[in-house]
Parts: sequence; C-alpha cells; structure tokens
Amino acid sequence: MATISVKNLSFSYPTEDGQKPLTLTNLSATFPSGGFSLLTGPSGSGKSTLMKIISGLYPKFGGLVTAGEVRLGDQKISEIPEQDRGQLVAMMFQNPNQQFAMDTVERELIFALENQCVPPAEMMPRVDRALDYVEISQLRHRQLNSLSGGEKQKVALAVIIAMKADTILLDEPFASVDPIARQLLLSKLAKLQHDEHKTILISDHDLEDYDQYIDHLFVLNGTGDSLKLLDKDAAERKMANFKRQDTSKQYLSLPAQTDHSIIEAHDLNLTAGTSTLLNQPNVSFFQHHITLLTGANGTGKSTLLLAISKLHPYQGTLLLNQKEIAKIRNKQLLQEVVLVFQDADQQFLNVTVTEELALSLKNSHTPEYFEKRLPDFLKQLQLADLQDHVVYTLSGGQKKKLQILEMLIMATPVMLFDEPFTGLDFSSLQTVMAIMKQVAQDCQQTMVIVSHQLFGLDALVDYHVKLENKHLQYVEGLA
Repeated sequence: MATISVKNLSFSYPTEDGQKPLTLTNLSATFPSGGFSLLTGPSGSGKSTLMKIISGLYPKFGGLVTAGEVRLGDQKISEIPEQDRGQLVAMMFQNPNQQFAMDTVERELIFALENQCVPPAEMMPRVDRALDYVEISQLRHRQLNSLSGGEKQKVALAVIIAMKADTILLDEPFASVDPIARQLLLSKLAKLQHDEHKTILISDHDLEDYDQYIDHLFVLNGTGDSLKLLDKDAAERKMANFKRQDTSKQYLSLPAQTDHSIIEAHDLNLTAGTSTLLNQPNVSFFQHHITLLTGANGTGKSTLLLAISKLHPYQGTLLLNQKEIAKIRNKQLLQEVVLVFQDADQQFLNVTVTEELALSLKNSHTPEYFEKRLPDFLKQLQLADLQDHVVYTLSGGQKKKLQILEMLIMATPVMLFDEPFTGLDFSSLQTVMAIMKQVAQDCQQTMVIVSHQLFGLDALVDYHVKLENKHLQYVEGLA
C-alpha cells in the first residue's frame, strides 16, 4: 500500500496554436494509504484528468504536466517503470469501451494478466475469483460488444480485481449500473478495501449510497484550481443531498385510452446470442409523450431501442406509424427516428464542437427554431466557450451534453435516449432535462428514455414502462 500525494500539480492540454491553457492549477492533496476516498466535482472540472495522471497514463498518452508532481508512496509516478506500475496501480475508465482490447470477457481478463506477466498457473484462479466476486460468471464467454453498458462496467471492474493492484482508481464506475447492482458493487469494493487493505479512489458525480463506505470526500472545484478534503460535518452535509429516494411514492399516470400509439409491438421477440431478452405479446409507445424505460442491466433495454432503430433483428411485429420497421428504408427511417447512443463518442462525426453543431443544424427538421435558441442552450449547458475545442478532448459530462444537444437539434419526430444522464453532475442533469422537455413540447416529439438515474425524472417523463422477466409493463411509480 502507498499514499497518493499530489503536490502543486498543474496540467495542460496544449492546443495546436501553441497555447497551454491549464486544466488543473496548483493542486495539492493526499489520498491516504488503505483508505476509501471519493472525488467529486462539476462536469469538466478535471477529475478524469487527475485520475489519469495518478495512474501514470498522463502525460505519457496526453497533455503536459507544467508544474508539480504526483507520488505513490515515496516514488514519483512518472519514475516508476511501466512494468512495475501495473502491479501497483490499476484504473478503470469512465468508458469501458476505451479499455477493452479482446473479444470476450474471459480473454479480456487473461490479456490484462498477461500484461502483468502473471504466471500461467495463476491466471485462471484469478479470473475465476474476479468473475465470481463481481457476480458475472455467467458472462464469462460472452462477446464484449454484445454486453449492455452496465455489464461492461462490471467486466471492467472484474479486470481491476483480477490484476490485484494495491491502489485502485475507478472513474464513474457505476454510471450505467442499475441501483441494486450499484449497491452490491460498492459493498464488494468496501470489503476488498477492508479485507485486502487496498487504497481505493473513486471519481463520481452521484454520491448516492457512498456515505456508509467512504473514509474521505474530496471536492475539485469547477475551474480545477482547488482540491479540498471536506471535514466530517461538511462531508455529511454534502452527502445528505444524495440520499437514495423512495421513488415508489412518486406517482405517474398510466397511458390514457385516448393516447395515440406511434410505436407498436405484437408478439415481439428479441434475442442476444442464444438468450431471449424480450417476449412481448403487445405494447405501445405513445405519440407526443416522454416514456421512461427501466430494468436491470442486461435485460434488453438497449436492444429494444436498437430494434426500433432497425439496428438489431427481431421476430414478430414492430411498427412505426403502422409501418413494419424492418421494411422501412433506412433513409426514410432516419428522418423519423434518432437513437442517442449510450457512448457519446460513437455519435460524433466531426472534429470540433462547432462542426458537430453545424452538421446537426444542416440536417435539422426545424433549423430556424434551433438557430434562434442555440446560443442560449450552449450557455445553459456551459458549452459556449468550448465551440473551438476538439470534441474528444471534452470531459465525459461535456461530451454527453454536446451529444444530447446535437441530437435534439435534429428534431426527428421520435427520439430514443440510451442512458442520456451518465457523467452529468446534478446541475447539468437538471439543465439537460429542462432543455429536453422544452424541445419535446415545442417540436411535438415522442421520446423514449432508458435510464438507471431516476432522481427528478418525475418532472420530465409522462409514463414509465418496466422491463422485467422478459416482459414490458407500464407502472404508476418511478420505482
């Protein structure tokens, strides 16, 4: 075990014109050895950047340390040989897709251990233990690209556990995980820290469920120039704002008989490999309404959105405006339905923020509406000063806000959102929901939203349909 020491650290992402604007400025903090520490702060404050510096990934693979240092124990991170560093510190990325190198779950774990030069005889016991610890042994031989976002995050966590590093860094590790799995994984991490004396540092916007586990709460401010350890009273006050709510008492009406269905399914069957995800006699999504779609990780929510978008095969009948989706020409369907991917990076087609927005305006159904309102939307989302930035240099939260905005600009009659709120701090979440609701009303859109984040959604959605036991059913509460 080793203490993580950040001393007078400044970090920059140099621009093409030679400028070196600082993302982090003169930060100092100590993350105690053997402790369970939580790092929070607004979207774009530099949390992920700091985690990558601590892991040794930066500045080797990006950016520039302009001042200060980070130490693991008495050694500078930058001076620890790479083959040794993998034994000491392991990091789970905010987006697991950026981390995976192999095709199946088992091979991914083995690959990580091979990079650590783990003796072959030790590999399979470590793989077995890690999969069992995270309770995903059933995913062992699954293709990684067939997994849900939450399942991928569990796999990434299993990789970290298999590596047995003394220091574990986790960047938004539960962003796509359902609430039950979130609580389970947090308890597993706490047990790992306690039983094996690991040093754990997690970066997260959502502080729900952490209060009973963490030892230290650190806050990075929005400008990246202040990193503070909160005292016990201040930490308790901050955590109190994230107490898990009883959403079962938040009432939502059931669809009315007068509602007009825009998407209908009859005897719909969805599969992934040899597994049946959905076996649905009848269900509808209703025009000019916002519907929340929930369910546990891996139950088929994203697959359903893909099927509606004609990106996944299905059996049975699936209609859009009374037309069989499988028979609608792709170009025509793109005029009617847009899918907002779970991974924002998969949606970007250009280099800069300005170019991305210009492309959306070019293809918008209502360009005049958005040209008039775009400056205000950008200001609300705190993207106005980032228009010349390369989209891939944005933080996870900034990428998500840009992705949602540019897809809203398309103004298609039907919008499907797959986990649109991951990576967003509380303020950004409220702003995004307000803009989504405004655009849906003004442009008379139908929205279906897959989300594990339920806080405040009663103000956004009209209906809630739950996917459970391979069946969709409308319910009256958010639970």
